[in-house]
Amino acid sequence: MKALKGRVTRALPIQAELRTCDNSGAKVIKIVSVKGHKTVKGRVPTAGVGDLVMASVRKGKLEMRKTVVPAIIVRQRKEYRRADGSRVKFEDNAAVVLKDLKGNPKGTIFKGPIAKEVAERWPAVAKVANMIL
Repeated sequence: MKALKGRVTRALPIQAELRTCDNSGAKVIKIVSVKGHKTVKGRVPTAGVGDLVMASVRKGKLEMRKTVVPAIIVRQRKEYRRADGSRVKFEDNAAVVLKDLKGNPKGTIFKGPIAKEVAERWPAVAKVANMIL
């Protein structure tokens, strides 16, 4: 996992529900915690594009439901700034479910674009992605 260039606005707090854009079996996940997030006492941890989160599966296949899985945020509605000065925002909030904490995706097909920051930080996710924006 490499560091990000640019300033990604963290727009997804804990308890946020978002859709998955892969064929892992989970449809809707709820963010439980953000890995590697340090914050002030009392502040709610938030996640942005490229962040590793632990999430609870809310909707999906029966064997996946009510389990806690690692996931990576690949799209967010809130715009964020890239290192070259441009600003990027997506149509929806989306995540990819992982097999392990090393970044290997569980699904084999991703629907929709993946942010460039995610592709740089997580090479295993970039291999499966068909469109990087």
